[in-house]
Amino acid sequence: METARRIQQGFRRDSLADLRIGEITEHYQTTIGRSSLPGLFMRYPKFTEQLGQILLHRAATGWFAVAAFGQCAFIGFILVFYGTRTASGNFSRWNDKPLIDGYIADDSVGNLMFISHVLLAALVTLTGLVQLVPVVRKRLPSIHRWSGRVFLSVGLFLAVGGIWLAWIRGTRLSFISAFSTTVNGVLIVLFAVLAWRYARRRQFAAHRRWALRTFMVVSGVWFIRIGLMGWIIVNQAPRGMNGTLSGPADIAITFGSYLIPLAVLECYLRAQRHGGALTTVVTTLLIVASTLFTAVGVFGTITLMWWPHVV
Repeated sequence: METARRIQQGFRRDSLADLRIGEITEHYQTTIGRSSLPGLFMRYPKFTEQLGQILLHRAATGWFAVAAFGQCAFIGFILVFYGTRTASGNFSRWNDKPLIDGYIADDSVGNLMFISHVLLAALVTLTGLVQLVPVVRKRLPSIHRWSGRVFLSVGLFLAVGGIWLAWIRGTRLSFISAFSTTVNGVLIVLFAVLAWRYARRRQFAAHRRWALRTFMVVSGVWFIRIGLMGWIIVNQAPRGMNGTLSGPADIAITFGSYLIPLAVLECYLRAQRHGGALTTVVTTLLIVASTLFTAVGVFGTITLMWWPHVV
């Protein structure tokens, strides 16, 4: 009996020793794992997911702040350059800004469509920004709804009007730029109709997604200016560009002015809904990079494209 008791006690001591060694080994392995980013995600999945969502939200807010500043500058340029010339009746001075002739003698319908298109661009830009302000959406729902109706209605008019100006009136720089305008216009119509439909059905999650997509494609006219100036500043020269927007860089920026923002938005929406921690971090970095390029483009557009024509 004594011999059996000693053997049993020895077995227990050996088992406890093995357990302790296992705990130390596990602690060492997890410590090593936490030293890497994937290891941190595996160690604290819930925490890193919540932190990723916070960083994603902050990155998106930062991009919106930069974009809102640039779009307000766009509104200001439209009002100062085109608004003052229109109010004074000096329509021929619409052409003071090079590239496209806005005013054409003896073309009353075309001139009216052109200036309506330009001035309404300021309105659709303003109402689009209002849609994305959380305070307005939560505390002033009536303003959110009415500005949304104006945004979608004017966006539809500008989409059709832009296609008409490009193909019927001939207000375009090249075939490729007109084709890009057409694709952009078709997307605006499609997205605006879907955003409106989901709002009517009170399916607000789907409405939000399609409204954001509509904002991106409606803002294509602004994004193309940001893209052009950003590209020139980054490269310190207009590489791959020409005067008709038909160079390699021109084509990429012309189509990318709405396709690239759409792609970034889709990454953002996916990361918001069911993205893992690593996906959320990568998307956050993508938005940060987009914000930096947007800031460069805004600076170049204001200082090189707009400011010389309003002073």
